[in-house]
Amino acid sequence: MSMYEYAKKEIAIAKALESRGQDVDGDIFDYGGACYDSALKAFKSLTEDGHSGFSIGITQNILNRLIDGKPLTPIYDTDDIWNEVSHNKKNQYTTYQCSRMSSLFKDVYDTGEIRYNDINRYVCIDLDSKSTYHSSMVLDIVKDMYPIEFPYVPLDKPILVYCEDFLVDPANGDYDTKGVLYLEDPEGSKIIIDKYFKEVKGEWVNITPQEYISRFHKTKPVAKPKIDTDYLLNKGVIFCEEEWSEEGTLIMGGYIMKMKTVQY
Repeated sequence: MSMYEYAKKEIAIAKALESRGQDVDGDIFDYGGACYDSALKAFKSLTEDGHSGFSIGITQNILNRLIDGKPLTPIYDTDDIWNEVSHNKKNQYTTYQCSRMSSLFKDVYDTGEIRYNDINRYVCIDLDSKSTYHSSMVLDIVKDMYPIEFPYVPLDKPILVYCEDFLVDPANGDYDTKGVLYLEDPEGSKIIIDKYFKEVKGEWVNITPQEYISRFHKTKPVAKPKIDTDYLLNKGVIFCEEEWSEEGTLIMGGYIMKMKTVQY
């Protein structure tokens, strides 16, 4: 059986299985069926080009990068690849978008400073719901930790940044406290970030781990924040076993601990 005949058979099985769960009007199956047919058409084109198992793998990697909007060769910072998209009068910079990679931007400040950012370079993951999202605050942190350099080659996998959000003051909307706890790089290494914020008059300001934990227990008194206590202890944040206190308590190792002194 040829590679194409094998693929054709698999597509038929998949379409038949999916058709069992289609809506009455058939819209779901029509869409899925069209996607299967499109994939088969592309696969047929590859097999007709005489690809072997090795060369089709190389071609697959090329197609994957094109589908993901990633360049096939390094990007150089030349004037011809940037298109102006906006000007920020308040912060005095002009934003340019890369014509070779739509997620790559350059901010040129009136002072001459230049900052780059790739909005697809990372993704935030909420530790409670496991939902994913993007955040300009987190993007600024990642940019400082992993500055973009040219020639630029985008990562094959995004940096995963694990965060925790909660609300202390109902007047502030969905949440007003945020912990940017750690990240996993594309190689799977875990790197502690340890940055905490609260909203004050519409602006996000840095807070200490102690204040973060205190705010957490105002909303969830019997829960445990996902803060890395071992890491904080190593950094000099000191906890001692004393009487229970509503302000500044921490559940750690099965005991309720009270923060005593800090050197952070």
